[in-house]
Amino acid sequence: MPAFAFHTDDTLDADNAQSFKTFLGTIRVKAIKKGISSATLDRAFKGLTPDPKIIKFDRNQAEFTLNFWRYINSRVSEKRLTKGRVKLEENQILLNNVYQKYGVPPSILVAFWGLETNYGKNVGKMNLVRSLATLSFDLRRRGFFTRELLILLELIDQGKLPLSVKGSWAGAMGNLQFMPSNVAAYAIDADENGILNLWGGLKDIFHSGSNFLKNIGWHRGERWGDEVKVAVDFKSSLANLKIKKTVQAWQNLGVVRADGKGFSASLLKRKASLILPMGHKGPAFLVYRNFRTILRWNRSILYALSVGHLSDRLQEKRTLIAKPITEPSLNRDDIKLIQTALKQLGFDAGDADGIPGSKTRAAVRDYQRANGLPIDGYVGYQLLQNLHKQRRGH
Repeated sequence: MPAFAFHTDDTLDADNAQSFKTFLGTIRVKAIKKGISSATLDRAFKGLTPDPKIIKFDRNQAEFTLNFWRYINSRVSEKRLTKGRVKLEENQILLNNVYQKYGVPPSILVAFWGLETNYGKNVGKMNLVRSLATLSFDLRRRGFFTRELLILLELIDQGKLPLSVKGSWAGAMGNLQFMPSNVAAYAIDADENGILNLWGGLKDIFHSGSNFLKNIGWHRGERWGDEVKVAVDFKSSLANLKIKKTVQAWQNLGVVRADGKGFSASLLKRKASLILPMGHKGPAFLVYRNFRTILRWNRSILYALSVGHLSDRLQEKRTLIAKPITEPSLNRDDIKLIQTALKQLGFDAGDADGIPGSKTRAAVRDYQRANGLPIDGYVGYQLLQNLHKQRRGH
């Protein structure tokens, strides 16, 4: 039986363990050039084998398959809200001190904490060296994970992290699930005890998380976004993160706050983008520059919306106004079928990898434009049905 054989079109197909061993050899060369000791590398790579489960986890992330309502209802649950409010109250003094220093509101920081690890309950139990070595060997994001593996090895070599450090299948660690590069760049020993304790030291955890957000662009005193309603004749093609207009300009196009309240005068000059995470029939959001900061933490739009929404709910305000839509979620094979069908029809959706990224959404917009459909770029169930019918018609 092959030791490591993946058979998807974006994954390295290796028929024996020797391929992985050879790959580790190339990592060793790069690591030594970075000054990592041979002794650390010997210990890290001794008996190391790839973990096929990691690739399955990578290909089945909820951000790729769940639709908006299923995703946000599972992430912003009553249980998570109740626990989050308790955590806000328990850590009020520390969180306020951190806010004064970095400008990140307590509710935003606690929302990240809740979504990443359920407030420290699920920090991950997988060996990070093995996880990152597996993902580095894989082709989908080889460059990214190789860099993270090398930084992890460097942190271990420097004594900042133990060789046995554990975390998620994707290589993230601690209460806020920092990748090794984030640990190296932004983690803070806030209690000055000589240890980066991202697992149990709340002072280190909150200072590190806020330091990270501040450095990737968080703006003090600004909201992440607002749920809105759009006019019946609104052009869905304008719903795109690449399109930025002032809130005043959006208002002139018929965009209003979903709760019926007006936008504050200070907000009218601010740039925003409109997003329709479940297409033109679903909810709509105007998102500001702090939303883009959340996306730098995690590139998933659904994740970023969940952080913002959970933060609002933790403050006992702004429940969603839009009514839930019942729609089947797509699995990875469904999305591959969409990508393949679009390509056959002449719309370049990129590789059929089952991941609805920006290239796939752009192809969907082109397809919708060509077929007289609302141009919202939504990769959903109705699109799959339309493509099935079109292919059968041919």
